Amino acid sequence: MTADIDSCATPLARWNQALAYGSIVDDPGQRSAVEALEACHQHLLEYRNRELPGSNSTVQGVYLWGRVGRGKTWLMDLFASTCPVPVRRLHFHHFMRWVHRRQQHWQGHADPLTCLARELADEIVVLCLDELFIEDIADAVLLGGLMSRLFEQGVVVVATSNQPPDELYRDGFNRERLLPAIAAMQQHMTVIAVDGDTDHRSHPGVGLQRYFLRQPGEASVLPALFADEGPTAEYDSDVVLGARSIHARGVGEHVLWCDYSALCEAPLAALDFIALCDRFRLLLLGNLPSLVAVGQPAGIARGTEDASQRVVAGDRQLPPLSSKDDGVRRFIALVDECYDRGVPIIIEAEVPLDELYSTGHLTFAFRRTRSRLQEMQLERFGAVFSNVDAVIGQLS
Repeated sequence: MTADIDSCATPLARWNQALAYGSIVDDPGQRSAVEALEACHQHLLEYRNRELPGSNSTVQGVYLWGRVGRGKTWLMDLFASTCPVPVRRLHFHHFMRWVHRRQQHWQGHADPLTCLARELADEIVVLCLDELFIEDIADAVLLGGLMSRLFEQGVVVVATSNQPPDELYRDGFNRERLLPAIAAMQQHMTVIAVDGDTDHRSHPGVGLQRYFLRQPGEASVLPALFADEGPTAEYDSDVVLGARSIHARGVGEHVLWCDYSALCEAPLAALDFIALCDRFRLLLLGNLPSLVAVGQPAGIARGTEDASQRVVAGDRQLPPLSSKDDGVRRFIALVDECYDRGVPIIIEAEVPLDELYSTGHLTFAFRRTRSRLQEMQLERFGAVFSNVDAVIGQLS
């Protein structure tokens, strides 16, 4: 079945084939989205048969937005896999990491962002960005100048997001720096709301429990899952992720077993989670507590981002962040990276998934995290480890 679907040459053909095989359910919101992707595909075919898009290209990109579980990433991947011209597909966080690095390379030039856009346009025609979401002022400033330059170079952008363009970085500090990018996206991309109530991450699929509750006094299930890692496995060992060293309960050839505190309460960043997924194909995460804030919110700087004292001029009121929110942000980034790379996370937690983070400043961002963890409870997600899956089957 997969081979037949993969042989289809356009996004719409693959979508219809998946529909015929029963791999997906008919969804009017998805149909509108795939029709927009099909139109972009056909325009790219016309340009390929004549000349590749350049500074005068009229090929419109596509911006798919909607709530979690609507199949936006899957639709974009259909498009990328059938794209008739050179394409690069990246998670938005990976793209911004590349932008920051290349901007440093072009420092000293009169317009480093134009140099960066030309560099990208020399390599690809289409840029696919998954999960476009801006919460950092540095990303907002860079994207504000970069998007218009990419379009000027003829790069066609296809993106997914949980927000429409005019909602990106809403109420963010110095949001006006992002407005040129928003205007450019609205001009050069067809904006499609993938409306509907169906959560495609929960349909269909054979369940495979990867989220376990552990009550006080109960034995952990994770040692049994890690036990078959063989003679090369190490227990209570340090492991280097990127530039950081963390303590792991177990390190195998393809499996990492850590506590939540080691990965999310330590000063790790997205680059470290990228390194984790580069090395390991399965993550066992233990001692995950409730992430709902308890007690007084932590103090935060006012005015400038790194001020040690309150600055009256330019002061802004920021939402209070709890003392747990740094860990929650890292947990969101960890799940995003593992999901995007197909690395399953087997979790042992103190509370049910629906209660893990029910209220707080990061509730909107955590909806995606919860949806992705729910999809990880399906057999189809991620790598297959027959020994681990067999033990899970006995525990479930």
